[in-house]
Amino acid sequence: MPIRIAIIEDDPDIRQLLRLLLNGSPGYECQQVFGSCEEGIPSLKNTPPDILLMDIDLPGISGIQGVKQLRGELPELNIIMLTVHEDDEAVFTALCAGAIGYLVKGLPPVQLLRAIDEAQQGGAPMSPGIARRIVHSFRPPSTPSTLSHDLSTREREVLAHLCEGDNYSTIAQKLFISGNTVRSHIKSIYKKLEVNSRATAVLKANREGLIG
Repeated sequence: MPIRIAIIEDDPDIRQLLRLLLNGSPGYECQQVFGSCEEGIPSLKNTPPDILLMDIDLPGISGIQGVKQLRGELPELNIIMLTVHEDDEAVFTALCAGAIGYLVKGLPPVQLLRAIDEAQQGGAPMSPGIARRIVHSFRPPSTPSTLSHDLSTREREVLAHLCEGDNYSTIAQKLFISGNTVRSHIKSIYKKLEVNSRATAVLKANREGLIG
């Protein structure tokens, strides 16, 4: 059976090129092509593909929002972001939303097909430059960071648990504090780190060596 691929991409030329490439390659099939999440999500829920290629910059519902919606409805769907963005926050936010791969537009057709195969086999395909950025983002600095951001000892403990993936109630239990206190600490952490989400707080903590 061919790998069934769907595309959500607002550029009609890119949509057509991708569809022609996939349908012209043995072992791949692309029958679902959409210009927006509003158009694509209802259809994909009824007829899920094996792989979805999703752009980030879409009119209306963004690609990130679309990933979140689809992962909520179709947790087994493999979504690969196909975009021009290479900045750390866009990559990390997409992966935290539920994307399993991140590819830069314009890569050679053979690499795209190889990435689809990898995703179908349970892998997490990344363009080489993206993979290096992710590894670098999570690599501890060679020397202790001089950036403290004035985090208190308790805030560092809370931040460490956020980086471990603990939810608010688990953090409260482990630190023997109330849920409201955890929320208060996290609000303060976000303010001091100048971030507005858990994903960016974790990324910054790892990148700057804020946790031991």
